[in-house]
Amino acid sequence: MSQPTSSPKTSLSFRLSKAEMVLVFITMLWGGTFLLVHNVMTVSGPMFFVGLRFAAAALFVGMVSARSLPGLTFTELKAGVLIGITIMLGYGLQTMGLQTISSSQSAFITALYVPFVPLLQWLVLGRRPGLMPSIGICLAFIGLMLLAGPEGGALHFSEGEVVTLVSAVAIAGEIILISRYAGQVDVRRVTVVQLATASLLSFLMIVPTQERLPDFSWLLLLSALGLGAMSAVIQVAMNWAQQSVSPTRATLIYAGEPVWAGVVGRIAGERLPGVALLGGLLIVMAVVVSELKIRRTRATAEEIEIAHDREREPGL
Repeated sequence: MSQPTSSPKTSLSFRLSKAEMVLVFITMLWGGTFLLVHNVMTVSGPMFFVGLRFAAAALFVGMVSARSLPGLTFTELKAGVLIGITIMLGYGLQTMGLQTISSSQSAFITALYVPFVPLLQWLVLGRRPGLMPSIGICLAFIGLMLLAGPEGGALHFSEGEVVTLVSAVAIAGEIILISRYAGQVDVRRVTVVQLATASLLSFLMIVPTQERLPDFSWLLLLSALGLGAMSAVIQVAMNWAQQSVSPTRATLIYAGEPVWAGVVGRIAGERLPGVALLGGLLIVMAVVVSELKIRRTRATAEEIEIAHDREREPGL
């Protein structure tokens, strides 16, 4: 008598790990900085402010991590410099773009980092995203487009749009690089290096961009210190959490940034249109869908035999 063959069962499970919850929290902080940065641009140029912000962040992390800094390795130095370059490009170019294009256009173009992460992973690392993350990526991208508003959908490739597009690639590169070196480096040391690199390069960019140095302003100073502290927390948390969270999942969580920015804006008196609220809902759905895992298990021979017996019983 032949043994009954097992048949696969499919089930869905949802789980949010501690590291993913940390990423959700820092995404809330990230989104909450929009109004502050928008106000600071009235008293400072983009590259000077980005440099000042990350100088403060490097100082904060450096003071906390002073005892571990002498153990800096070449791998940590290389990782910190590479990630720092992407941070400078991501934050600096996006801020530069906002000087000539609307915030909705900027949000739409920057949203391209959502599909850029798995695409770059596929092209550079040869890693194909799974089914559920791929569906989540599509939902997040559609949601970000709706959140940006109708005018965000028209691209004419002006100077502001081009630099913002490059910033989206840089953000995707930052996420991939953090995951690439996660587990190989000390989080505190590499964070100091990447923040210091981003600050130094941003200050150096003032020369080729011919940016005028701003006058002293308490708004500028306090904003740089406040955002510097937040950037320190965000970068340390990203480096720690992405040791166990894949770039694709991290990207989908980061895609919630404009949702939190919209919440802060609403508290400040802004009102999102219905289509933008729908976009925010799709982004939340994207995060949930990306966390759904399809598990295929095999039924035991006993379970199959019981099922066959039931089928043979009269009246069944």
